[in-house]
Amino acid sequence: MNEDDVLDLLGRVEDPDLGDDIVSLGLVNDVAFEGDESVHISLALGAPYSPNETAIADEVREVLGAEGLDVSLSANVDDGVPAEEQVFPNVENVIAVASGKGGVGKSTVAVNLAAGLSEMGARVGLFDADIYGPNVPRMVDADEPPRATKDEQLVPPEQYGMKLMSMAFLVGEDDPVIWRGPMVHKVLTQLWEDVEWGHLDYMVIDLPPGTGDTQLTLLQTVPVTGAVIVTTPQDVALDDARKGLEMFGKHDTPVLGIAENMATFKCPDCGGEHDIFGSDGGQRFAEEHDMPLVGSIPLDPEVRTGGDEGRPIVLDDDSDTGAAFREMAENVANNAGIVRRRR
Repeated sequence: MNEDDVLDLLGRVEDPDLGDDIVSLGLVNDVAFEGDESVHISLALGAPYSPNETAIADEVREVLGAEGLDVSLSANVDDGVPAEEQVFPNVENVIAVASGKGGVGKSTVAVNLAAGLSEMGARVGLFDADIYGPNVPRMVDADEPPRATKDEQLVPPEQYGMKLMSMAFLVGEDDPVIWRGPMVHKVLTQLWEDVEWGHLDYMVIDLPPGTGDTQLTLLQTVPVTGAVIVTTPQDVALDDARKGLEMFGKHDTPVLGIAENMATFKCPDCGGEHDIFGSDGGQRFAEEHDMPLVGSIPLDPEVRTGGDEGRPIVLDDDSDTGAAFREMAENVANNAGIVRRRR
């Protein structure tokens, strides 16, 4: 068996999202034989632990294994940017979580997304970029500050398998942050350049609400794989979500999907369902803008409890709301993979 034979076999493996086989799509970087019965395949897959890319890898092993080959795989997507020019040279995917307005549960979505990706097996960093109202450390019960190395690099603390960085670690608990745009830009740049993040599959960045200095700094300096826009079903929130959508569009940043938070409330006493903030607003918004709906998260008091007590509900295997967050994490990872494979 030679390389052409292997490529013919790999032509049977379909990409479930892009609608063609992985050879025709250019997703096979290299085929290298290691003896008569062993072959190494390098695939252009960029979303580790996403269900669809995992399925592609499994099918590659199955197709070649059926021919008696011992298969080893690696994955790499060349974005064309030299490592020395990258802000996060060892981070595969940067996912921004944004909202047009406050009060829609954006930080809750960011924390549960990051924890969900980590629970899937991915190496994850969670960066709380809300300079003025950082609350991620409380939501993951993290009070250990970062350590400093001899060369003045920060070593982020870890919780639930996630590496964490937040302005809350660097200022007093009750100290207000009163900074103008240039200072915000400087501090943010230092926070993501002077931190030893190590190798990460996903960096989840929790942005402050709105379309201000932090968002512009991020989009102008960091290669964002894609954004998740958080909204509630109500029209007021959707109006502001449009502003966020337009902001990412102006900076040619893909939107991985819309996350509808605080959807239907299921009464624990009567068992009835109530649309406190309206119904299906996120779905309509996604369809209107030809965007995927990555998740619809119920209005659940346990989400608030988990946030206050520092244990993300996505880690609760017995919770329906936790299951909704896990589905959202899988959808976001799948959509990040689509963006990377299309490049």
